[in-house]
Amino acid sequence: MDLNPPVAKKKPVTRSFHGRDVVDVYEWLRDKDSPEVHAHLTAENAYTDARTGHLKPLEDAVFDEVKSRILETDLSVPVRSGQWWYFSRTEEGKSYPTMCRIPVDHDAPWTPPEIVPGEPADGEQVMLDCNALAEGEEFFSLGAASLTVDGTLLAYSTDTVGDERFTLRIKDLSSGELLEDVLEGVAYGATWVGDDHLFYQRVDDAWRPHEIWRHRVGTPESEDVCVFREDDEAYWTGVGVTRSERFLLVSTASKTTSETWYLDVSAETGDPEGELTCVRPREKDVQYDVDHVVVGGVDEWLVVREELEGLPNGEVGHCPVGTIDGFTDPSYEVLVPHRDDVRVEGVDCFADHLVLSTRENAIEQLALMDLSDHSGGWGRFEPIRFDEELYSAGTVGNSEWQSPVLRVSYTSYVTPAQVWEIDLRTGERVLRREQTVLGDFDRSRYTASRRWVTASDGARIPVSLVHRTDVDPLEEGATHPVLLYGYGSYEACMDPYFSVFRLSMLDRGVVYAVAHVRGGGEMGRTWYEQGKTLQKMNTFTDFIAVADDLIAAGITSPEKMVAEGGSAGGLLMGAVANMAPDRFAGIEAVVPFVDPLTSILMPELPLTVTEWEEWGDPYHDPAVYDYMAGYAPYENVTAQAYPPILAISGLNDTRVLYVEPTKWIAKLREVAGEVSAAERGSDFLLKTDMTSGHGGVSGRYEKWRQSAFETAWELDRMGATELLDSPGRG
Repeated sequence: MDLNPPVAKKKPVTRSFHGRDVVDVYEWLRDKDSPEVHAHLTAENAYTDARTGHLKPLEDAVFDEVKSRILETDLSVPVRSGQWWYFSRTEEGKSYPTMCRIPVDHDAPWTPPEIVPGEPADGEQVMLDCNALAEGEEFFSLGAASLTVDGTLLAYSTDTVGDERFTLRIKDLSSGELLEDVLEGVAYGATWVGDDHLFYQRVDDAWRPHEIWRHRVGTPESEDVCVFREDDEAYWTGVGVTRSERFLLVSTASKTTSETWYLDVSAETGDPEGELTCVRPREKDVQYDVDHVVVGGVDEWLVVREELEGLPNGEVGHCPVGTIDGFTDPSYEVLVPHRDDVRVEGVDCFADHLVLSTRENAIEQLALMDLSDHSGGWGRFEPIRFDEELYSAGTVGNSEWQSPVLRVSYTSYVTPAQVWEIDLRTGERVLRREQTVLGDFDRSRYTASRRWVTASDGARIPVSLVHRTDVDPLEEGATHPVLLYGYGSYEACMDPYFSVFRLSMLDRGVVYAVAHVRGGGEMGRTWYEQGKTLQKMNTFTDFIAVADDLIAAGITSPEKMVAEGGSAGGLLMGAVANMAPDRFAGIEAVVPFVDPLTSILMPELPLTVTEWEEWGDPYHDPAVYDYMAGYAPYENVTAQAYPPILAISGLNDTRVLYVEPTKWIAKLREVAGEVSAAERGSDFLLKTDMTSGHGGVSGRYEKWRQSAFETAWELDRMGATELLDSPGRG
C-alpha cells in the first residue's frame, strides 16, 4: 500500500544553555495529554501497520514457530523458603503466571517435590493468580511478591498503567482474605521484618527511589514512618534483609559512590522500629556492599569494595560487625585482592559457605568457599567449572540461610536455561530443570564462538557469534545475513542466553552477533569507564568497528546486516545511524534514548540527575554540553541516505519518554526523507504501544506477538525470510 507518512507540525521552541541556542520544532510532541499528540501517534501506528502489512504472513510464521516450541502449560522449579516449596504455574491460553506453594515433606526436606504441569499437587495452595488480577486491564505488571518468614502474609504490588508506580496490598494466606492495608504509589519491592513490619520504597516526582518507609500491618498508611530519606538527587535508595534474617540493610548509591545503613532485626535481639546505624559514611568514588556472615561465632560483614582510583575492579574483605569505620581499620582484612583483569561482581553469603562471582574475559565465573568448619578460619574459593566457552551462570533460588545445597542457573547461546543443584558436602550436581524446547530442537545444530575485533585505538572488542553449524560465517565467497546487537552503557553485560525467538533467525541462516562494546561491563570497570561521559564516542566507534570487521571478513555485507539496540542501546543505534548509515540494511531501535541532551538538561524528568554521572552534566558544564551535542542522535540527523529504521516505543514509559523516538522519526523524515528514499528506498517507522511503559507490552502472548513483528521486519531487511532446507544443508 502506497501511503504517505505522517508529517508532524513544526512549532519552534528555543532551548538556550551556555550561550547556545537550539530551535526544536518538534518539542511540542512532549505533551502526553494533548489530543493532537495522540492523533499523531495513532497516525504513525497506522502508517507502520500499512508499510509492514506485507510482513504479516512472516510475522504469523515466526509467532507460530515460537509458540510451537514453548511448553505453554509449565511450572518453575520449586524453591524452598521456610516450611514451604514455592513455584509458579503457566497455563496454555493464559498470559500470566499463577503463584503457588506446597508444604515441605519433612522426610525429604531438601528434595524438591515432583509436580506435574497442569495438575494440582497434594496440598497445593494458590497464593496469587495474576490472570485474575490482570482481568479487564489493558496493561498489568507485578512488582513485589514478598512473604513473611512464617509464610502467613503475602505483600504484592501491581502496576496497571506501565509507569512503574505500584499499589501494594497484603494477603492473609491462611484465610485467603485481603487485609485492609493498601499502599499507593510505591516503587518496586517490599521487605518483611518479622510478621508485622513491612519496609518499602517511595519515589519522588523524578521517579527516584529516595525514601524508605516502615508500615505496620493493621495500621493506616498515614501512620507509616519514613526511616530513611536521601536528599541528594544523584542517589537511589534500596532496602533488604540479609539471608540470615539478622540485619535490615538500607543502601543509598550514585553511579560511583555508595553508603549502607543497618538495623538489627533478629527475633532474639533486634527491634524493627530501632534506629539505623551507618556501616561506613560515604566517600566520593568509593562503592561498597556488605552482607552478614558468621565465622568462628563472630558476626562479620562480608564487604565487596571498589574505588575508581586503585581498586576499579573491586576486592572482597571482611571485618566484625560494628567496626568498619574505614577500610584501613586493622579489623578489615582482604579475602580476595584486586586484579586488573578480573572484575568482582559480588558474594552470596550462607551459614556454611560463600559464593563468589567474578568476571574474566567477558564471562562470569563462580567460586565456592566452605565455611562449615566454624573454628574461625576462612577457607579458599574453589572455582565451579563449566564446559562451554560462552555461557552465563549465577546463583538462583537460594533463600535459605542453612541450606545444604546450592542452586545455580546456567545457560548459553545454544543451551536452554538450566537449574543445577550442587550438594555442598559431596560436590555432586543434579539437574533440577532444563527449559523445554518442543519440536525438533537439537542443540548440536547450533554453535557459538568468540571473535575479537581491534578498535581504532587498539582496544580489543569481544564479539559473540551464534549460527547454525551448517552455516560457515567464513565460507569464501559467501556473505550471510547478520543481526548485530549492541548496548554499551551502565556497565551492563550482554551475557549469553538461550532464546527461542533467536532460533527462528538462525534457522533462516542468520548469524546473530553481539558486539560487547565499551560502556558495558564485560571486560571490567575500566571497559565501562572508557565508554561513558566524555569517552562515550568509544561505544559508537566500537560498534562500527565490529560492523566493518564483519563486512571485511566476508561474513556479511551492508545489504544483509541489520543493527538492533534498546533503551541506552537505542542511543547507540541512533548515533550509528548518523555516523555509519551505509553499513546497514536496517536499524531497529527499541524504546531508544535518542534525544539525550534535551532529557539530561531537564532535571525535573525521571532519572536525569542520577544520569549525570553516566553521561556527564551538560546543565552546568559547557564542555559536556558540547560533547553530547556532538553525538546526540536527534540533534545530528543530516540530509544523507539512511537505511530503513524501525523505532519501538511505549506511551507510559518513564525511563525513556515516548517523545524521544517520536521526535527522532519526525526529524529523520523531514531532513533525510527525500535523500534516503531516493538512494536507499528507506522508510522511517514508529510503533508506539499506547498502554505500556519501558518494558513493552504485558502478557506473554502479547510479548510474543510484538517480538514476532520485530523479528519479521529484521528478517525482511536481511533478506532472510526463507527457512533453510534442513539441518544438513545451507
